[in-house]
Amino acid sequence: MADNKQGAQSDAITDATGKPTTPAPTMGTDVPAASGTPSNAINAEQLTALIRAAQPDSIVEVIQAFGEVTLVVPREHLVGICDYLKTTPKLEFNFLADLCGADRGVEEEPRFEVNYHLFSTKHFHRLRLKVLVNEDDTSIPTVTGIWKTANWHERETFDLFGVIFEGHPDLRRILLPDEWQGYALRKDFPLRGYEPYSIN
Repeated sequence: MADNKQGAQSDAITDATGKPTTPAPTMGTDVPAASGTPSNAINAEQLTALIRAAQPDSIVEVIQAFGEVTLVVPREHLVGICDYLKTTPKLEFNFLADLCGADRGVEEEPRFEVNYHLFSTKHFHRLRLKVLVNEDDTSIPTVTGIWKTANWHERETFDLFGVIFEGHPDLRRILLPDEWQGYALRKDFPLRGYEPYSIN
């Protein structure tokens, strides 16, 4: 597998613009959140410390913006982190609410990202994981063994972006016909599609 070229690991917590930010004061909902911070925000510093203690070098970047926490993780650590987040007491992210791909643009490398939106139905906190993959190697491990709902989410991301989920039990198109050429949500996909599906 090709390296993701994600850069050095950073302990800094930043917002969407890259500026340092102050984390939410609580891991979940045990302590009232600060004004303007959602009550289900999770403390990025505490969470990062927990994960790195169990799995060193497993977090590339921590982003905190708009009351949300995103952890950028290398794909080789994805399954381990997901299992840890689901099974660790006080975290227990037992629900994969969504999984979606994104094309950052043909000029970007890594070009693609896969986002995992996690929720704990026990503690009511949320978290996003982000994995970056290169255009010439879009393989990423499946998490269907951790959350069954990943099955159709991964198929949709494969169908529309061409991300290959290694180990998926039935990786095939889910929205478009099997004979469809290309991946419709890539930014270089023709607006009118390819024949015989082009719109006249």
